[in-house]
Amino acid sequence: MNRSVFIAGTDTGIGKTHAACTLLHALRVAGHTACGMKPVASGCVETPEGLRNDDALALQSAGSAVLPYSLINPVALRDPLSPHLAAAHDGVEISLLPMRQAFDQLAGRHHRVVVEGVGGWLVPLAPGLFAADIAKQWQLPVILVVGLRLGCLNHALLSARAIEADGCRLLGWIGNCIDPHMAALAENLMTLRELLPAPCLGVLPHGVAPAAAAAQLQAAVAALG
Repeated sequence: MNRSVFIAGTDTGIGKTHAACTLLHALRVAGHTACGMKPVASGCVETPEGLRNDDALALQSAGSAVLPYSLINPVALRDPLSPHLAAAHDGVEISLLPMRQAFDQLAGRHHRVVVEGVGGWLVPLAPGLFAADIAKQWQLPVILVVGLRLGCLNHALLSARAIEADGCRLLGWIGNCIDPHMAALAENLMTLRELLPAPCLGVLPHGVAPAAAAAQLQAAVAALG
């Protein structure tokens, strides 16, 4: 049975890819075939093989098998901007169809597909289309990555409220220690555990590679069943 998941973030630059790659390693340790996917990526660079994005390449490397890049990242955009702006600069309009076709191929080959969003929950992709629509229309449970830094409480609570308001299931959240000097880290984690409407599925330490941090996400693996 395929049980895939959508990785949302409280903001851009808070470690969604790091958390997704760590979860992939944890799933593989638990005996699952698993792959990552970044349906939309802006800030891609031109290579002899075509446009490539560092986050998508990291997901590609963390999976159970080497897969075509076009399945991992079906919508690759050049400029490091909000996807709707990057797409306009590239002269394209983002739609869900090519992403869904790639997802279906991945889901047919793996027990788990870890689908990483872009930016925060409500980043616009095209007129009337948001990053949230990927999780909504594909009916994926959501794991929220909370970048642990000043301001994370507000960002996490607003994101959780938006996820649930959109009718998606918030499976849990992962704390990611992006600020190694964050004041009152333990107290902030306690507050998140008290106020977020879903369980903590792990806390990732600062500066530890995904393969080495996989043991921190055993609860996330269990939550996926």
